Amino acid sequence: MSDLDIVIVNWNGGGLVRACLASLAAAEAELGDALALHVVVVDNGSTDGSADGLPALAHGPRVVRAGANLGFARACNRGAAEGRAGAILFLNPDTRVTAESLRTAYAALMADPATGIVGARQVAADGNVERSCARAPTASSLLGQALLLDRLGLVPTHFMTEWDHLEDRAVDQVMGAFLMIRRDLFARLAGFDPRFFVYYEDVDLCLRARQAGFAVRHVAGAVIRHEGQGTTRQARAHRLFYILRSGVLYAGKHHGRATALALLALSLLAQVPMRLALAALRRSPREAAEVLRAGALLAGAAPGLLRVIPGAVPGR
Repeated sequence: MSDLDIVIVNWNGGGLVRACLASLAAAEAELGDALALHVVVVDNGSTDGSADGLPALAHGPRVVRAGANLGFARACNRGAAEGRAGAILFLNPDTRVTAESLRTAYAALMADPATGIVGARQVAADGNVERSCARAPTASSLLGQALLLDRLGLVPTHFMTEWDHLEDRAVDQVMGAFLMIRRDLFARLAGFDPRFFVYYEDVDLCLRARQAGFAVRHVAGAVIRHEGQGTTRQARAHRLFYILRSGVLYAGKHHGRATALALLALSLLAQVPMRLALAALRRSPREAAEVLRAGALLAGAAPGLLRVIPGAVPGR
């Protein structure tokens, strides 16, 4: 029996997933019996061979081949179902962990029954601490950020950029790149909401955990390296599309249909044009093309979004 199940979702991760698993293997060797790990890699239909010949661990990795891109939320749920440990760590393939980071995060999660989710301090390749904790989006912040008003200081930013992340504290949300949760809480919440293909699934899960009475905590002593956008750099237009789409879904689920419709309209009529203007200022035709493609994808998805938006799913 393992103490901690670790779920990694891979989609054409190249060498990133191998490096992540190598860091887990080194951590496992150092931890010994102090913290037993069980690693599951869910491969979302990769075509680059990145799920083949992965570094071995004492317990894993178990590779689950989805055969197609299920999206991050569904793949995480599928990976979680492969384990039985009392805690689950959802870990991005563009991260590197240590024995100390795993031990510290796990101890913080288990120390207090009222703590449901913990996250780590994420350090970029250049050594800078990333701002990885966020505020739960309100209707006004979602709409204001769509108009880029957060860049003018008129509405709060989503991520807590004003805080250095160097001490432990309760927060609204920790990033899904390293999100450790009690298994019984994950089951109680019915896992990630699969309607979020990627992005906002961690925002939604943390909000529902807090609504269920559990704390979400940033653990500064658990330090990991994070590459950032490791597997989404190859699909920038789709990345922007899913950010916009998931924001609309989140707005509909937690703030009602009117907010979701307003956000959808602002995304198409304000945010896409403003991003095009920024691309023009940067003299980047490639960026402009990606923004246009993301806007076209969102417009094409709008009818389907309108059918999903009406209201929240009970218990989700």
